[in-house]
Amino acid sequence: MKEHQHIGLERGCVQVYTGNGKGKTTAALGLSLRALGRGLKVCFFQFIKGGGPYGEQLIADRLAPDFTVIQTGRPGWVNTKDTTEDRRLAQEALLRAQNALISGEYDLFVCDEINGAVGFGLIDVEQVLDLIRIKPERVELVLTGRNADQRVVQAADLVTEMREVKHYYQSGVPARTGIEM
Repeated sequence: MKEHQHIGLERGCVQVYTGNGKGKTTAALGLSLRALGRGLKVCFFQFIKGGGPYGEQLIADRLAPDFTVIQTGRPGWVNTKDTTEDRRLAQEALLRAQNALISGEYDLFVCDEINGAVGFGLIDVEQVLDLIRIKPERVELVLTGRNADQRVVQAADLVTEMREVKHYYQSGVPARTGIEM
């Protein structure tokens, strides 16, 4: 395989993929694949996704060192009755994400499910706005998850809302390996 010269980005923007429809993480993965094809370095940082493994984690080793997936959170879903442990893990993860974002190692930095982490009260909106503020000029930052806070939407350069029109889950089709996970 021919090596691509690392060119980087002239200007990085902030993108938000939100809404109740399927496809937010998938869109971020598609963008990641496109960036990798152009020789960019990608970090796919997953909040509240301690379960798995997901397909993107399984392919990461084959695409390393250009594609890094960092999975955080505990296995299973957020304990909505007591979020203490989930918040502790999310706050630790946020610190790791901040350090990785400003490290100079990545051209595209995806914070997968960060909006969901805000929705559960695990991360504060102000902390997401701080991430946007510290983003290096030449790094593209993508924030995914349902119910993006209006302040995050206003701070972003591009916002796409996925709207569910129809989903096979409603007719009893469970999450499928290779498609949803």
